[in-house]
Amino acid sequence: MKYHLWTIGCQMNEADSQRLASELERLGYQPTAQAENADVIVLNTCVVRQSAEQRVYGRLSSLRPLKARRPEMIIGLMGCLVGLHDPAPLRAQFPYVDVFLPPSNPALLLELLRQRQLDEQAQTIEAAAFAASSRLLDEGFVLPLADRGTLVAAYVPIIYGCNHVCAFCIVPYRRGRERSRPPAEVVAEVRCLVAQGVRQVTLLGQIVDRYGYDLVEHRTKSIEHRAESIEHSPLVDLLRELNEVEGLYRIRFLTSHPSYLRQDILEAMATLPKVCAHVEVPVQSGDDEVLQRMRRGYTVDEYRRLIACIRQRLPGAGIATDVIVGFPGETEEQFQHTYSLLEELELDMAHVAMFSPRPGTAAARWPDDVPAAEKKRRLLAINDLQARLASRINARLLGQTVEVLVEGQHRGKWQGRTRSNKLVFFTDQADWRGRLALVRVERTSPWSLQGTVVGEQPARG
Repeated sequence: MKYHLWTIGCQMNEADSQRLASELERLGYQPTAQAENADVIVLNTCVVRQSAEQRVYGRLSSLRPLKARRPEMIIGLMGCLVGLHDPAPLRAQFPYVDVFLPPSNPALLLELLRQRQLDEQAQTIEAAAFAASSRLLDEGFVLPLADRGTLVAAYVPIIYGCNHVCAFCIVPYRRGRERSRPPAEVVAEVRCLVAQGVRQVTLLGQIVDRYGYDLVEHRTKSIEHRAESIEHSPLVDLLRELNEVEGLYRIRFLTSHPSYLRQDILEAMATLPKVCAHVEVPVQSGDDEVLQRMRRGYTVDEYRRLIACIRQRLPGAGIATDVIVGFPGETEEQFQHTYSLLEELELDMAHVAMFSPRPGTAAARWPDDVPAAEKKRRLLAINDLQARLASRINARLLGQTVEVLVEGQHRGKWQGRTRSNKLVFFTDQADWRGRLALVRVERTSPWSLQGTVVGEQPARG
Protein backbone atom coordinates (compact mmCIF):
# COMPACT_ATOMS: atom_id res chain seq x y z
CA MET A 1 0.00 0.00 0.00
CA LYS A 2 1.33 3.41 -0.99
CA TYR A 3 0.52 7.04 -0.29
CA HIS A 4 1.25 10.29 -2.13
CA LEU A 5 1.17 13.72 -0.45
CA TRP A 6 1.08 17.02 -2.33
CA THR A 7 1.65 20.09 -0.18
CA ILE A 8 1.47 23.78 -0.95
CA GLY A 9 1.66 26.80 1.32
CA CYS A 10 3.16 27.69 4.66
CA GLN A 11 5.45 25.90 7.10
CA MET A 12 2.40 24.84 9.10
CA ASN A 13 1.18 22.87 6.09
CA GLU A 14 4.61 21.26 5.77
CA ALA A 15 4.44 20.21 9.42
CA ASP A 16 0.89 18.90 9.00
CA SER A 17 1.91 16.81 5.98
CA GLN A 18 4.89 15.39 7.82
CA ARG A 19 2.65 14.30 10.68
CA LEU A 20 0.12 12.80 8.30
CA ALA A 21 2.90 10.87 6.54
CA SER A 22 4.00 9.49 9.90
CA GLU A 23 0.47 8.31 10.67
CA LEU A 24 0.03 6.72 7.23
CA GLU A 25 3.28 4.82 7.64
CA ARG A 26 2.11 3.66 11.06
CA LEU A 27 -0.85 2.12 9.25
CA GLY A 28 1.48 0.31 6.85
CA TYR A 29 1.52 2.69 3.87
CA GLN A 30 4.75 3.57 2.04
CA PRO A 31 5.49 6.85 0.23
CA THR A 32 5.53 7.20 -3.54
CA ALA A 33 6.43 10.23 -5.63
CA GLN A 34 4.03 9.18 -8.42
CA ALA A 35 0.36 9.84 -7.75
CA GLU A 36 -0.69 7.15 -10.26
CA ASN A 37 1.03 4.51 -8.10
CA ALA A 38 -0.66 5.54 -4.87
CA ASP A 39 -3.54 3.93 -3.01
CA VAL A 40 -4.07 7.11 -1.00
CA ILE A 41 -3.55 10.65 -2.32
CA VAL A 42 -3.85 13.71 -0.10
CA LEU A 43 -3.63 17.31 -1.28
CA ASN A 44 -2.73 19.65 1.59
CA THR A 45 -3.97 23.01 0.39
CA CYS A 46 -3.41 26.74 0.77
CA VAL A 47 -5.77 29.58 -0.14
CA VAL A 48 -3.88 32.55 1.32
CA ARG A 49 -3.32 33.79 -2.23
CA GLN A 50 -5.50 33.33 -5.31
CA SER A 51 -2.53 31.87 -7.19
CA ALA A 52 -2.14 29.10 -4.60
CA GLU A 53 -5.85 28.30 -4.73
CA GLN A 54 -5.76 28.02 -8.52
CA ARG A 55 -2.85 25.58 -8.30
CA VAL A 56 -4.93 23.42 -5.97
CA TYR A 57 -7.86 23.40 -8.41
CA GLY A 58 -5.52 22.45 -11.22
CA ARG A 59 -4.09 19.58 -9.22
CA LEU A 60 -7.56 18.39 -8.25
CA SER A 61 -8.68 18.38 -11.88
CA SER A 62 -5.67 16.28 -12.87
CA LEU A 63 -6.74 13.58 -10.40
CA ARG A 64 -10.24 13.12 -11.81
CA PRO A 65 -9.27 10.76 -14.69
CA LEU A 66 -6.99 8.85 -12.33
CA LYS A 67 -9.88 8.27 -9.93
CA ALA A 68 -12.07 7.15 -12.84
CA ARG A 69 -9.48 4.50 -13.79
CA ARG A 70 -8.93 3.41 -10.19
CA PRO A 71 -12.13 3.99 -8.20
CA GLU A 72 -10.72 2.09 -5.22
CA MET A 73 -8.09 4.82 -4.74
CA ILE A 74 -8.79 7.20 -1.86
CA ILE A 75 -8.40 10.93 -2.51
CA GLY A 76 -8.30 13.32 0.42
CA LEU A 77 -8.45 17.10 0.42
CA MET A 78 -6.89 18.77 3.46
CA GLY A 79 -6.01 22.22 4.72
CA CYS A 80 -7.27 25.75 4.30
CA LEU A 81 -9.34 25.08 1.17
CA VAL A 82 -11.49 22.82 3.33
CA GLY A 83 -11.35 25.00 6.43
CA LEU A 84 -13.51 24.32 9.48
CA HIS A 85 -16.91 24.63 7.84
CA ASP A 86 -19.29 22.18 6.16
CA PRO A 87 -17.48 20.80 3.08
CA ALA A 88 -20.77 20.20 1.21
CA PRO A 89 -20.03 22.83 -1.49
CA LEU A 90 -16.61 21.27 -2.13
CA ARG A 91 -18.12 17.80 -2.15
CA ALA A 92 -20.60 18.90 -4.83
CA GLN A 93 -17.80 20.49 -6.88
CA PHE A 94 -15.40 17.55 -6.52
CA PRO A 95 -17.54 14.40 -6.11
CA TYR A 96 -14.54 12.15 -6.75
CA VAL A 97 -12.84 13.31 -3.53
CA ASP A 98 -13.48 10.76 -0.79
CA VAL A 99 -12.69 12.71 2.37
CA PHE A 100 -12.37 16.37 3.35
CA LEU A 101 -9.98 17.17 6.20
CA PRO A 102 -9.79 20.41 8.19
CA PRO A 103 -6.36 21.98 8.67
CA SER A 104 -4.05 20.01 10.97
CA ASN A 105 -6.66 17.30 11.54
CA PRO A 106 -6.34 14.08 9.49
CA ALA A 107 -8.50 12.00 11.87
CA LEU A 108 -11.30 11.36 9.33
CA LEU A 109 -8.88 9.92 6.78
CA LEU A 110 -7.11 7.77 9.35
CA GLU A 111 -10.43 6.39 10.58
CA LEU A 112 -11.53 5.67 6.99
CA LEU A 113 -8.30 3.77 6.28
CA ARG A 114 -8.49 1.91 9.55
CA GLN A 115 -12.05 0.83 8.82
CA ARG A 116 -11.12 -0.23 5.28
CA GLN A 117 -8.29 -2.36 6.65
CA LEU A 118 -10.69 -3.98 9.10
CA ASP A 119 -13.33 -4.61 6.46
CA GLU A 120 -10.89 -6.08 3.97
CA GLN A 121 -8.83 -7.80 6.65
CA ALA A 122 -5.80 -6.78 4.63
CA GLN A 123 -3.60 -6.96 7.67
CA THR A 124 -3.88 -7.39 11.41
CA ILE A 125 -3.50 -4.23 13.41
CA GLU A 126 -4.04 -4.22 17.13
CA ALA A 127 -6.73 -1.99 18.60
CA ALA A 128 -4.10 -0.04 20.52
CA ALA A 129 -2.44 0.92 17.24
CA PHE A 130 -5.79 2.11 15.93
CA ALA A 131 -6.26 4.39 18.92
CA ALA A 132 -2.74 5.75 18.50
CA SER A 133 -3.31 6.56 14.83
CA SER A 134 -5.22 9.73 15.64
CA ARG A 135 -3.03 10.84 18.56
CA LEU A 136 0.42 11.64 17.24
CA LEU A 137 2.21 11.77 20.56
CA ASP A 138 0.83 8.75 22.42
CA GLU A 139 3.87 6.72 21.44
CA GLY A 140 6.04 9.65 20.40
CA PHE A 141 6.10 11.33 17.02
CA VAL A 142 8.03 9.05 14.67
CA LEU A 143 9.30 10.84 11.57
CA PRO A 144 8.33 9.51 8.14
CA LEU A 145 10.81 7.10 6.55
CA ALA A 146 12.13 9.74 4.16
CA ASP A 147 13.14 11.98 7.07
CA ARG A 148 14.14 9.45 9.68
CA GLY A 149 17.83 9.76 10.51
CA THR A 150 18.39 12.51 7.93
CA LEU A 151 16.21 15.43 9.04
CA VAL A 152 18.26 18.05 10.90
CA ALA A 153 15.75 20.92 11.17
CA ALA A 154 12.08 20.27 11.92
CA TYR A 155 8.92 22.37 12.24
CA VAL A 156 6.87 22.03 15.44
CA PRO A 157 3.42 23.69 15.54
CA ILE A 158 2.72 25.16 18.97
CA ILE A 159 -0.39 27.28 18.34
CA TYR A 160 -3.10 26.77 15.72
CA GLY A 161 -5.51 29.36 14.35
CA CYS A 162 -5.54 33.11 14.86
CA ASN A 163 -7.66 35.65 16.76
CA HIS A 164 -6.17 38.76 15.14
CA VAL A 165 -8.52 39.30 12.18
CA CYS A 166 -6.53 41.34 9.67
CA ALA A 167 -8.62 42.72 6.81
CA PHE A 168 -6.76 40.74 4.14
CA CYS A 169 -6.17 37.40 5.88
CA ILE A 170 -8.26 34.28 5.41
CA VAL A 171 -6.44 32.21 8.04
CA PRO A 172 -8.81 32.92 10.99
CA TYR A 173 -11.77 31.86 8.84
CA ARG A 174 -10.13 28.62 7.68
CA ARG A 175 -8.06 27.60 10.74
CA GLY A 176 -10.28 28.98 13.48
CA ARG A 177 -9.48 30.66 16.77
CA GLU A 178 -6.21 30.30 18.62
CA ARG A 179 -5.54 26.92 20.21
CA SER A 180 -2.22 26.46 22.00
CA ARG A 181 -0.73 23.02 22.55
CA PRO A 182 0.12 22.20 26.18
CA PRO A 183 3.78 22.89 26.95
CA ALA A 184 4.42 19.31 28.12
CA GLU A 185 3.16 17.99 24.78
CA VAL A 186 5.46 20.31 22.81
CA VAL A 187 8.48 19.43 24.93
CA ALA A 188 7.76 15.71 24.59
CA GLU A 189 7.57 16.03 20.80
CA VAL A 190 10.84 17.96 20.64
CA ARG A 191 12.61 15.36 22.79
CA CYS A 192 11.27 12.66 20.47
CA LEU A 193 12.52 14.54 17.40
CA VAL A 194 15.96 15.02 18.93
CA ALA A 195 16.15 11.28 19.63
CA GLN A 196 15.67 10.79 15.86
CA GLY A 197 18.54 13.10 14.91
CA VAL A 198 16.83 16.50 14.71
CA ARG A 199 19.10 19.29 15.96
CA GLN A 200 16.96 22.38 15.33
CA VAL A 201 13.27 23.04 15.83
CA THR A 202 11.26 25.96 14.51
CA LEU A 203 8.16 26.64 16.60
CA LEU A 204 5.19 27.61 14.43
CA GLY A 205 2.16 29.80 14.90
CA GLN A 206 0.25 32.33 12.83
CA ILE A 207 1.15 34.76 15.63
CA VAL A 208 3.64 32.64 17.52
CA ASP A 209 4.22 35.29 20.22
CA ARG A 210 0.64 34.70 21.41
CA TYR A 211 1.42 31.12 22.32
CA GLY A 212 -0.30 30.24 25.57
CA TYR A 213 -2.50 33.34 25.77
CA ASP A 214 -5.50 31.00 25.66
CA LEU A 215 -4.01 28.85 28.44
CA VAL A 216 -3.24 31.49 31.07
CA GLU A 217 -5.81 32.17 33.80
CA HIS A 218 -5.73 35.95 33.37
CA ARG A 219 -6.59 35.95 29.67
CA THR A 220 -8.86 38.70 28.44
CA LYS A 221 -12.06 38.19 26.45
CA SER A 222 -10.99 40.71 23.82
CA ILE A 223 -9.52 39.24 20.66
CA GLU A 224 -7.81 42.56 19.97
CA HIS A 225 -5.93 42.87 23.26
CA ARG A 226 -2.31 43.86 23.13
CA ALA A 227 0.60 42.06 24.72
CA GLU A 228 0.57 44.39 27.75
CA SER A 229 -2.59 42.66 29.03
CA ILE A 230 -0.55 39.49 29.62
CA GLU A 231 1.76 39.82 32.61
CA HIS A 232 4.27 37.24 31.40
CA SER A 233 4.69 35.64 27.97
CA PRO A 234 4.03 31.86 28.08
CA LEU A 235 6.30 31.56 25.03
CA VAL A 236 9.24 32.53 27.23
CA ASP A 237 8.51 29.66 29.61
CA LEU A 238 8.34 27.24 26.68
CA LEU A 239 11.63 28.52 25.26
CA ARG A 240 13.29 28.02 28.64
CA GLU A 241 12.06 24.43 28.84
CA LEU A 242 13.20 23.63 25.31
CA ASN A 243 16.57 25.25 25.96
CA GLU A 244 17.20 22.44 28.47
CA VAL A 245 16.52 19.60 26.01
CA GLU A 246 19.73 17.63 25.68
CA GLY A 247 20.90 17.10 22.11
CA LEU A 248 18.97 20.10 20.74
CA TYR A 249 21.30 22.72 19.25
CA ARG A 250 19.02 25.51 18.04
CA ILE A 251 15.51 26.92 18.53
CA ARG A 252 13.70 29.31 16.19
CA PHE A 253 10.10 30.53 16.14
CA LEU A 254 7.83 32.25 13.61
CA THR A 255 5.85 34.23 12.67
CA SER A 256 5.89 37.17 15.09
CA HIS A 257 3.53 40.17 15.16
CA PRO A 258 4.70 43.71 15.96
CA SER A 259 2.05 44.09 18.67
CA TYR A 260 2.99 40.91 20.53
CA LEU A 261 6.77 40.58 20.21
CA ARG A 262 7.32 41.57 23.81
CA GLN A 263 10.46 42.70 25.57
CA ASP A 264 10.58 39.52 27.66
CA ILE A 265 10.66 37.45 24.47
CA LEU A 266 13.61 39.46 23.18
CA GLU A 267 15.30 39.04 26.55
CA ALA A 268 14.86 35.27 26.33
CA MET A 269 16.37 35.29 22.84
CA ALA A 270 19.35 37.25 24.15
CA THR A 271 19.99 35.05 27.19
CA LEU A 272 19.00 31.49 26.19
CA PRO A 273 21.99 30.04 24.29
CA LYS A 274 19.97 27.76 22.00
CA VAL A 275 17.46 30.39 20.85
CA CYS A 276 18.64 31.98 17.59
CA ALA A 277 18.76 35.72 16.99
CA HIS A 278 16.40 35.47 14.04
CA VAL A 279 13.06 37.28 13.89
CA GLU A 280 10.33 37.23 11.25
CA VAL A 281 8.03 40.17 11.97
CA PRO A 282 5.80 41.34 9.08
CA VAL A 283 5.23 45.04 8.54
CA GLN A 284 2.85 44.56 5.54
CA SER A 285 2.85 48.31 4.73
CA GLY A 286 4.91 51.39 5.48
CA ASP A 287 1.91 53.71 5.53
CA ASP A 288 -0.21 54.34 8.63
CA GLU A 289 -3.49 54.77 6.76
CA VAL A 290 -3.01 51.47 4.92
CA LEU A 291 -2.01 49.72 8.16
CA GLN A 292 -5.19 50.99 9.80
CA ARG A 293 -7.36 49.69 6.96
CA MET A 294 -5.45 46.40 7.14
CA ARG A 295 -6.40 46.23 10.85
CA ARG A 296 -2.82 45.54 11.83
CA GLY A 297 -2.98 47.34 15.17
CA TYR A 298 0.29 49.30 15.09
CA THR A 299 1.83 52.35 13.41
CA VAL A 300 4.92 52.75 11.27
CA ASP A 301 6.72 54.49 14.13
CA GLU A 302 5.89 51.63 16.50
CA TYR A 303 7.31 49.16 13.99
CA ARG A 304 10.41 51.32 13.55
CA ARG A 305 10.95 51.41 17.33
CA LEU A 306 10.52 47.63 17.54
CA ILE A 307 13.25 47.06 14.95
CA ALA A 308 15.54 49.41 16.87
CA CYS A 309 14.80 47.51 20.08
CA ILE A 310 15.58 44.16 18.41
CA ARG A 311 18.90 45.45 17.14
CA GLN A 312 19.82 46.97 20.47
CA ARG A 313 19.14 43.79 22.45
CA LEU A 314 20.19 41.33 19.70
CA PRO A 315 23.12 42.80 17.77
CA GLY A 316 23.57 41.04 14.44
CA ALA A 317 20.10 39.51 14.52
CA GLY A 318 18.60 38.42 11.22
CA ILE A 319 15.31 40.26 10.64
CA ALA A 320 12.78 39.33 7.95
CA THR A 321 9.49 40.96 7.09
CA ASP A 322 6.41 40.49 4.88
CA VAL A 323 4.93 43.16 2.60
CA ILE A 324 1.67 43.33 0.64
CA VAL A 325 1.61 45.64 -2.38
CA GLY A 326 -1.52 46.80 -4.16
CA PHE A 327 -3.82 46.67 -1.13
CA PRO A 328 -7.22 48.24 -1.96
CA GLY A 329 -6.86 52.00 -2.14
CA GLU A 330 -3.05 51.98 -1.92
CA THR A 331 -1.83 55.08 -3.74
CA GLU A 332 1.56 55.55 -5.35
CA GLU A 333 2.52 57.84 -2.46
CA GLN A 334 1.55 55.19 0.09
CA PHE A 335 3.55 52.58 -1.78
CA GLN A 336 6.53 54.91 -1.74
CA HIS A 337 6.19 55.13 2.05
CA THR A 338 6.62 51.34 2.17
CA TYR A 339 9.58 51.48 -0.19
CA SER A 340 11.24 54.21 1.85
CA LEU A 341 10.69 52.39 5.14
CA LEU A 342 12.33 49.22 3.85
CA GLU A 343 15.19 51.27 2.43
CA GLU A 344 15.62 52.94 5.82
CA LEU A 345 15.43 49.82 7.99
CA GLU A 346 17.69 47.60 5.84
CA LEU A 347 16.15 44.29 6.86
CA ASP A 348 17.76 41.00 5.87
CA MET A 349 14.76 39.64 3.96
CA ALA A 350 11.44 40.94 2.65
CA HIS A 351 8.81 38.49 1.39
CA VAL A 352 6.59 40.46 -0.99
CA ALA A 353 3.12 39.48 -2.21
CA MET A 354 0.60 41.18 -4.46
CA PHE A 355 -2.78 41.65 -2.81
CA SER A 356 -5.45 39.21 -3.89
CA PRO A 357 -8.96 39.33 -2.36
CA ARG A 358 -9.85 36.32 -0.21
CA PRO A 359 -13.52 35.35 0.21
CA GLY A 360 -14.94 36.19 3.62
CA THR A 361 -12.34 38.80 4.53
CA ALA A 362 -13.15 42.48 4.97
CA ALA A 363 -10.84 43.51 2.12
CA ALA A 364 -12.71 41.22 -0.28
CA ARG A 365 -15.69 43.59 -0.01
CA TRP A 366 -13.64 46.59 -1.13
CA PRO A 367 -12.79 47.52 -4.72
CA ASP A 368 -9.61 45.79 -5.86
CA ASP A 369 -8.63 49.05 -7.53
CA VAL A 370 -4.87 48.70 -8.06
CA PRO A 371 -4.37 47.26 -11.57
CA ALA A 372 -2.54 43.93 -11.82
CA ALA A 373 0.27 45.46 -13.87
CA GLU A 374 0.81 48.13 -11.21
CA LYS A 375 0.86 45.51 -8.45
CA LYS A 376 3.51 43.63 -10.40
CA ARG A 377 5.58 46.79 -10.88
CA ARG A 378 5.48 47.51 -7.16
CA LEU A 379 6.41 43.95 -6.29
CA LEU A 380 9.40 44.02 -8.64
CA ALA A 381 10.50 47.38 -7.26
CA ILE A 382 10.53 46.02 -3.68
CA ASN A 383 12.31 42.85 -4.80
CA ASP A 384 14.99 44.86 -6.61
CA LEU A 385 15.45 47.07 -3.55
CA GLN A 386 15.71 44.08 -1.24
CA ALA A 387 18.29 42.42 -3.47
CA ARG A 388 20.48 45.52 -3.19
CA LEU A 389 19.99 45.74 0.56
CA ALA A 390 20.69 42.04 1.13
CA SER A 391 23.78 42.24 -1.06
CA ARG A 392 25.12 45.07 1.07
CA ILE A 393 24.23 43.37 4.36
CA ASN A 394 25.80 40.05 3.38
CA ALA A 395 28.96 41.71 2.05
CA ARG A 396 29.72 42.80 5.61
CA LEU A 397 30.28 39.14 6.48
CA LEU A 398 33.09 38.70 3.95
CA GLY A 399 36.15 37.31 5.70
CA GLN A 400 34.27 36.53 8.90
CA THR A 401 33.85 33.06 10.40
CA VAL A 402 30.23 32.03 10.98
CA GLU A 403 28.64 29.08 12.75
CA VAL A 404 26.56 26.92 10.39
CA LEU A 405 24.21 24.11 11.35
CA VAL A 406 24.60 21.79 8.34
CA GLU A 407 21.28 20.40 7.12
CA GLY A 408 22.43 18.39 4.10
CA GLN A 409 23.91 18.57 0.63
CA HIS A 410 22.81 20.46 -2.47
CA ARG A 411 24.49 19.94 -5.84
CA GLY A 412 27.56 18.46 -4.23
CA LYS A 413 27.96 21.17 -1.59
CA TRP A 414 27.09 21.13 2.08
CA GLN A 415 24.43 23.66 3.01
CA GLY A 416 23.16 25.06 6.26
CA ARG A 417 22.25 28.26 8.04
CA THR A 418 23.83 30.65 10.48
CA ARG A 419 22.11 31.53 13.73
CA SER A 420 20.79 34.67 11.98
CA ASN A 421 19.37 32.44 9.20
CA LYS A 422 21.88 33.17 6.44
CA LEU A 423 22.14 30.34 3.91
CA VAL A 424 25.75 29.08 3.61
CA PHE A 425 27.40 26.63 1.20
CA PHE A 426 30.79 24.95 1.47
CA THR A 427 32.63 21.95 0.03
CA ASP A 428 34.30 19.32 2.19
CA GLN A 429 34.87 15.56 2.05
CA ALA A 430 33.76 14.90 5.63
CA ASP A 431 30.15 14.13 6.62
CA TRP A 432 28.88 17.38 8.15
CA ARG A 433 25.15 16.60 8.37
CA GLY A 434 23.77 17.65 11.75
CA ARG A 435 27.05 19.24 12.88
CA LEU A 436 27.98 22.85 13.66
CA ALA A 437 30.59 23.91 11.10
CA LEU A 438 32.72 27.02 11.44
CA VAL A 439 32.90 28.51 7.94
CA ARG A 440 35.07 31.40 6.78
CA VAL A 441 33.01 33.46 4.33
CA GLU A 442 34.84 33.95 1.03
CA ARG A 443 32.04 34.98 -1.31
CA THR A 444 28.70 36.72 -0.76
CA SER A 445 25.53 37.31 -2.75
CA PRO A 446 22.10 38.70 -1.83
CA TRP A 447 20.70 35.29 -0.90
CA SER A 448 23.62 33.11 0.23
CA LEU A 449 27.21 32.90 1.39
CA GLN A 450 30.03 30.65 0.15
CA GLY A 451 33.06 29.68 2.20
CA THR A 452 35.55 27.17 3.54
CA VAL A 453 35.12 25.11 6.68
CA VAL A 454 37.81 25.93 9.24
CA GLY A 455 36.61 23.96 12.26
CA GLU A 456 33.68 22.67 14.27
CA GLN A 457 31.73 24.42 17.00
CA PRO A 458 31.12 22.25 20.10
CA ALA A 459 27.39 21.61 20.57
CA ARG A 460 25.61 23.56 23.27
CA GLY A 461 23.25 20.76 24.16
